[in-house]
Amino acid sequence: MLMSSADKTAKLYYGPSSFRVLRPGNHVLCAVTGEPIPLTELRYWSAERQEPYASCEVATRRLLGSDPA
Repeated sequence: MLMSSADKTAKLYYGPSSFRVLRPGNHVLCAVTGEPIPLTELRYWSAERQEPYASCEVATRRLLGSDPA
């Protein structure tokens, strides 16, 4: 039976300007909020921390230390 990547969490490697899919899926979970982020809408991440973020506001708070690791 073929397995679909629909509704599965992907595992990514985050680079400075792009990401690479390590395990197929259609979304990742925001490192701060836990909100699912469709891969087609993923715009914010930290290559250093290897974390995705749901929005620029969430990413900024995390990178400034306002949200705990």
